Amino acid sequence: MFPGIGTAVNVATVLVGSTVGVVLGNRLPVRTRDVVTDSLGLVTLLIAGTSAVAVLDSDLSDAVGSSAPMLVVLGSLLLGGILGSLLRLEQRVESFGGWLQTRLAGDAGSVERHRFIEGFVTASLLFCTGPLTILGSLNDGLGNGADQLFLKAVLDGFAAIAFAASFGWGVAASAITVIAVQGSLTVVGFLLGDVLPAPHLAALTATGGLLLVGVALRLLRVREIPVADLLPALVFAPLLVQLAAWIH
Repeated sequence: MFPGIGTAVNVATVLVGSTVGVVLGNRLPVRTRDVVTDSLGLVTLLIAGTSAVAVLDSDLSDAVGSSAPMLVVLGSLLLGGILGSLLRLEQRVESFGGWLQTRLAGDAGSVERHRFIEGFVTASLLFCTGPLTILGSLNDGLGNGADQLFLKAVLDGFAAIAFAASFGWGVAASAITVIAVQGSLTVVGFLLGDVLPAPHLAALTATGGLLLVGVALRLLRVREIPVADLLPALVFAPLLVQLAAWIH
């Protein structure tokens, strides 16, 4: 197999799942589609929790000290949120989703446009902020196999069915984001020739888990957290671990 095969399979499952979801969604009442979305939000919250507990990883506490892991994650979110808001990442992602809706779905009413954008943004964030995205893509690029991305592809395929049943074709458009993010990480892995050290990876995983909490809260209609503005936190997490390790 070749580097990038995992992302190719992942994109295929998202497109197939989205198509199935749209077909089923047109035959389901709104109340049923809302229940599907709520269920997916609860499962996302569960996945987020299992990722966020990486902040308790022993490798991380050994590297930065027992009291620093929480501060590393907090600092990553604060710095990432400040940078992301200054760059207006959430607004740019939503604008890109609106442009895609116009290009792919034509001129639709405001309700349909909002539905497309929400599906694109939410699916893009869910499919591209989890630990499997980063680990799987890096390992795929390193030539260590794409098993993690194959697992992610199956999960994303089923998630796409649930999403598309509620949000329509905007979920299929998120395949573009999957190509861009996972493809870039695969190239990075191919160029780096090595994965992140365990402490850096634990901090990154915990930070990604909290971002998924934000996605879950959006799905459950609790609060519209601008998760895209927080994405730079994934870059700050390993950097702050390195800084804390030097100080420690």
